[in-house]
Amino acid sequence: MLSRTADHLFWMARYTERAENTTRMLDVNVQTALLPQSESSVELLWRGMLGISELQPQYEARYGKLTPKHVLDFMVRDPANPSSICSCLHAARENARAVRGTLTTEVWETINATWLELKNKLKSNGIDRDPAPFFEWVKYRSHLSRGVTIGTMLKDEGFYFARLGTFLERADNAARILDVKYHALAELGVLDPTGVDHHMDFYHWAAVLRSVSAFEVYRKVYSDVITPARVAELLMLRGDMPRSLMNCMNEVLTNLSHVRNRHSGETERLAGMLHADLHYARVDDILRAGLHAYLTNFLERINDLGHRISRDFLVPLAVA
Repeated sequence: MLSRTADHLFWMARYTERAENTTRMLDVNVQTALLPQSESSVELLWRGMLGISELQPQYEARYGKLTPKHVLDFMVRDPANPSSICSCLHAARENARAVRGTLTTEVWETINATWLELKNKLKSNGIDRDPAPFFEWVKYRSHLSRGVTIGTMLKDEGFYFARLGTFLERADNAARILDVKYHALAELGVLDPTGVDHHMDFYHWAAVLRSVSAFEVYRKVYSDVITPARVAELLMLRGDMPRSLMNCMNEVLTNLSHVRNRHSGETERLAGMLHADLHYARVDDILRAGLHAYLTNFLERINDLGHRISRDFLVPLAVA
């Protein structure tokens, strides 16, 4: 397969996943902002999301004062923000259009229809009144795109590169969602890693679990009160949890093995080391050493892995 074609498929899937995960981060912030708390606490939640997304300087240069409405506009509509939902779904559509002949009709029509419907939704003021239905729509369209890809595309190199893009992006964003919420609660002074000793703690973590479609999964796995340690374990170390870091790395390794070439040995080795660190980790040890430090290191390594995959298989990022 031509590296340019593989590159478009990789980024088509990655941008679709990024739009969904941006939606999930916004959703958890909107939910937790509705809880009774001080104005400064709400501002800290929104500022933390911008910080962990590495977008705070860009936001401040464009909007100045931080307000929830401006953050929503910046993360949903703003075409100048490359990580906004609008920018991501447009980029996914453009990458799909560039390799239209490689995709099945169902995949192309799903991605194209998502972009066309999005333009109509952004013209209405429904998002400002209540963003929840819009968030659910973005998640649904991402699920639909992923399902159509799995259900209709030939399981060849193009398919595996699309899956690589999906799970690299999911790992990155899952780590960011967990890190921003854990860090924000620590700043607010309501965090007890081993148990819930603050009346607000339960609702914050329940919102986090719902934002990654894991609330029912948590109840099934643990059948007990929600604690930060168990949330961290579920979203990091459980291989049977679809959006966990462990499951993402399982998928990255599997798909890398399908497309390996004579240049990719070191990339596979580093991916295997990151997978092994998660496989043999214990959540108590991670919390004792510092979850923020662990997740920061994970994000650095997953970002390096993405750069290496681009170098070994795709169009180098500097050229792209």
